Amino acid sequence: MITLNDYLYSGDTVLKILIKYSADLKEEAIKNHNPIDLAHSNFLMQIIELLEHTDFLSSQSQRIKDFYLFMTQKYPFLAFTFKGRIKSLIRSEEKFNGYILEYIYDYYKANGRYPSEGEIKNSLNCFRDLIAYRIVISLPQCHVSPDESQEEQELKYLYEIANIMPDFLEEKGFSPRLSEETGDEYHGGLNDNNRPYYRDYVQTPRLSGYRSLHITFYDNLTRCYTELQLRTKDMDDYAEIGDANHFGYEKSQEVNRTRRDIIQKGECRYFDEAYDRLIMLQELDLSIINVNMFKAYNNQLINDGCGLFRGRQILPFEHLSRFQNDLIF
Repeated sequence: MITLNDYLYSGDTVLKILIKYSADLKEEAIKNHNPIDLAHSNFLMQIIELLEHTDFLSSQSQRIKDFYLFMTQKYPFLAFTFKGRIKSLIRSEEKFNGYILEYIYDYYKANGRYPSEGEIKNSLNCFRDLIAYRIVISLPQCHVSPDESQEEQELKYLYEIANIMPDFLEEKGFSPRLSEETGDEYHGGLNDNNRPYYRDYVQTPRLSGYRSLHITFYDNLTRCYTELQLRTKDMDDYAEIGDANHFGYEKSQEVNRTRRDIIQKGECRYFDEAYDRLIMLQELDLSIINVNMFKAYNNQLINDGCGLFRGRQILPFEHLSRFQNDLIF
């Protein structure tokens, strides 16, 4: 079995690693009649396309920037940041194999048998966040009156912005995609027209406590999917440096190993391969790998200049609230 780990010790660039890994996976898939590895190779080619042909990002980022400029005019009293990223190679590989594990496990649990190759391949079409943008807002304390809650005011603006964004970006060539995560009861701040597009982890946080609003768009001009996330600064802190960060990693290891206990080795070829690839990445010692423009002293102290472990940043815009030293209610 070919794994990404096999290519991380030769000093190659991320692009060269991707090209080698994708080509070898394709060759092995054809030889062994493995359609899932072939789909895996095609997925890696999407990342190669992003790294080799970035002109479309200029067009996409400019249209996202238009929403940033709109917010600077409509919400001058808010502080906010716009950041974009291309998902890192290691995170993309983890997520691809994680999707395979989750789908096969859930299918087996529901049906008492394993899904067909075609069903597994079809389930992998859900990967739509290789490119993602994040909007983080904060309301300075000086704009909060003594009888108001800062958190409640920030939530009000967060949902207000979320309700404006789909129509605004649709005029710029983005089509919002329907979300499959709509519950029967909803008490959040999204209006009825926009609720079907969002995954509202603010109203219903993940088990880790992670909170955010997620929406996926199809960019009709660049012909690719992109995800937008909206959070308050407190939500972002919790996700980036709080319990959600470390807990999510530990929880994923626990869940995946539990799935290994339920589905025994040798029963499903595709589950076994995805499981082994994922666990090898989760147990990777970043300090001993050799990739161009990447250095780690351990798995916490990392200087990533190539998007191997941390996503490549695009579109960093920051807006500081006006009148930060004045009381304006």
